[in-house]
Amino acid sequence: MKTNIFLPVVLAVFATSSHAETGRQPGLHLSVAQEKNYSKPADDELRKTLTPLQYEVTQEEATEPPFKNTYWDEKREGIYVDIVSGEPLFSSKDKYDSGTGWPSFTRPLVPENVVKKKDFLLIIPRTEVRSRYGDSHLGHVFNDGPKPTGLRYCLNSAALRFIPVEEMEAAGYGEFLTEFKTGK
Repeated sequence: MKTNIFLPVVLAVFATSSHAETGRQPGLHLSVAQEKNYSKPADDELRKTLTPLQYEVTQEEATEPPFKNTYWDEKREGIYVDIVSGEPLFSSKDKYDSGTGWPSFTRPLVPENVVKKKDFLLIIPRTEVRSRYGDSHLGHVFNDGPKPTGLRYCLNSAALRFIPVEEMEAAGYGEFLTEFKTGK
């Protein structure tokens, strides 16, 4: 009997703590990935559909040049999804100008879709961020961002596709429109 009570309590505590950095309600968009089939296409398909830069960034952990990428200065409202799988990742509501020349965000739109992994490619270890279902290299997260999270998700535009708010419903991302209607 104790095991039956213990497991839901542990899961509830884990779900709440995993969302502490986002400031969003736990499970707000938890069912999104369950309802949609986000997956990584085969490598030969990726080579056909992605540009060489998109492939290098998402599949080979390359970094695009700062200030010479598509979304570093994007000001429109909308969401950013994985270029490979389409899974929703970040919102323009959490985007800010970090001065780095790459799109930067304070938190993920759907935390479950962003995986953190230690990266030792440079002398100093960093935290790489990848998409959960597409397994795309997105960029890195640093602890030098603004409030409320103190985090800077520094991403490659080449790993992302921007969906403007006026196209979100037609593109299948209508469940995220509340993000823009509530003024958060």
